[in-house]
Amino acid sequence: MKLSWKPLVAGLVGIAIVFYILSVWWSVEPDPLQPQTLNNTAGQPIVGYATTTALINTIDTLLNKPGGWQSNDVMPPTLFMDNMKAFEFGALEQARDLALVMRKEFSRSQSQSTADKDLLEAHAKLNIDHTSWLVPKAESEYSDAVVLLEMYRARIADSANTDAQFYARADNLNEWLKEVQKRLGSMSQQLSASVGQERINTDLAGDSAARQSTPGLSRQEVKTSWWQIDDVFYETRGASWALLNFMKAIETDFADVLKKKNAEVSLRQIIRELEATQQPVWSPIVLNGSGFGLVANHSLVMANYISRANAAVIDLTNLLSQG
Repeated sequence: MKLSWKPLVAGLVGIAIVFYILSVWWSVEPDPLQPQTLNNTAGQPIVGYATTTALINTIDTLLNKPGGWQSNDVMPPTLFMDNMKAFEFGALEQARDLALVMRKEFSRSQSQSTADKDLLEAHAKLNIDHTSWLVPKAESEYSDAVVLLEMYRARIADSANTDAQFYARADNLNEWLKEVQKRLGSMSQQLSASVGQERINTDLAGDSAARQSTPGLSRQEVKTSWWQIDDVFYETRGASWALLNFMKAIETDFADVLKKKNAEVSLRQIIRELEATQQPVWSPIVLNGSGFGLVANHSLVMANYISRANAAVIDLTNLLSQG
């Protein structure tokens, strides 16, 4: 009996179509989140509620978006969907930074005070490898971190509970902004390397007595591999998305600090630049034309927004440092 290959081909084509539809649907990036506040019995916003909620909702959105957490998937179609995985990792890195600063700075009154137990455990769970799929399972650990953050939020919202605190001070905010500066600077450099450039070594600039463990080249050619350009681009979009959520919440919780330093405009400028990074990408692929060539270079456009946001963060840090 002669076997027909047509049903097999039709089945494979059908599976390919289903996978394509799923990959398009699961590649849709989440919209920026709006800050949420809660008033205490005196009618005043609870300090730290917006920032903690922004962190909770950011992680929860990553876990429950269409397709769920995809970075540790080992089956098609997500096995081949690297753009959303890069987006998730960029957002996760920002969430880890904020969780660290909340544990070390926002929740502590001074350097000798004890770290909050819920924040300590939540930060540890967020540091689980994002590609871990069995033991431990990344999304399970991140879900546990959300629960711990919700417990911390409930305690700072309880006026009868003085064990948990969120201190909105200029020096605390500056510590987080320093972490943001490092992330934005690194992302800007990676994006700019899409076209390749010669960089002069400035590692020891500014200190004639500075030394480093091994000799470095005075000049170095830096260029991102062509097959990693889209990953760098979408990792930056994910990081910018999470950072935008956090900046909006910071604007609420640190309103009095920003007003005292006359720094509200500086923060709004950061938010505006980050919003620009979330504009729709109409091209089906991340284009990588030369700097002034005929074809657009999406990485350089993103680098422009990131660099402007970083400059605004530096300005804000300087304003907060002034007496």
